[in-house]
Amino acid sequence: MRSPDIQRLLPGVFQRTVQPASPLAALLEVMEVLHAPSEAVLSRLEAHFDPRRAPERFVPFLARWVGMDLPVTTGLGRLRELVAAAVEISRWRGTARGLRLFLTTATGRTDFEVDEVVPDPDGRPRPFHIRVRAPGAVVAHRLLLERIIEREKPAYVTYELRFEQPAQGAG
Repeated sequence: MRSPDIQRLLPGVFQRTVQPASPLAALLEVMEVLHAPSEAVLSRLEAHFDPRRAPERFVPFLARWVGMDLPVTTGLGRLRELVAAAVEISRWRGTARGLRLFLTTATGRTDFEVDEVVPDPDGRPRPFHIRVRAPGAVVAHRLLLERIIEREKPAYVTYELRFEQPAQGAG
């Protein structure tokens, strides 16, 4: 807000006493400077609610707001994508499709597999157990992957996380 605009908000007696280089004029200039940061934020407020345009320090707040408060070790860009995909991820929560979507969005990798029929050592299917196969390239993000799986699988389901190495071509 500019000094003349602030001056118009003052009572009439103060408006009449504003003179150049007076203490009141100086105070109005200080008020103008103090309003500038807030006005800059308000002029682009809609960007704060778009995870792809929000200021860096605001993205973790948005993540908590949509329930994506995870220790994302894959970078701010991936956290932005998680926030943007939060509705779609929650729509498929508790399903293999939802788990793959969450893992893919969190890491940027599309080669996750969720096996819902996992045999025990005798070859019989293990009830209420899944196996998540992840690419070996994301092993550094194991904690993040485990947190996502724990969060997305139904409470009664157990899981195992395996990191698959890419097949080596015959040379």
